[in-house]
Amino acid sequence: MQVVHHPRLAWDTARLFVAAADDAELFAWLAHQVGEILGPAHEQELRDTGARVSYPAEDRSPVEAGIWRVRLEDLLRARPEVVEPLRSLTVTASGLLRDRQRLAS
Repeated sequence: MQVVHHPRLAWDTARLFVAAADDAELFAWLAHQVGEILGPAHEQELRDTGARVSYPAEDRSPVEAGIWRVRLEDLLRARPEVVEPLRSLTVTASGLLRDRQRLAS
C-alpha cells in the first residue's frame, strides 16, 4: 500500500481544480467524479468554484485553490476512505489536463 501525504494530495488536487476550470469539458467530468467520490455537495462547491474562477473581473484562482486545499485536508482527515480514490482521480485528471493543454497549444 502506498503512503499518501495528505497535505500534498490536498494541494495538488486544489491546484488541479482551479487549473481545470479553463477546460469546460474536462471540468464538467472532474466535477462529476468529485461528486461520485465526495458527494453532491462537494460537486456543487466545485462547480461554484469553476464559475468564480472563470469570472474575468478578478483572478480568484489563488484564493479558490487555498480554500480547496484546506477543505480537502480536513476531508482527508475525516474520511480516510476517500484518500486513494481522490489520489487516483488527481493523477488521472492531471494527465488529461496536461494532454489537452498540449493539444490546444
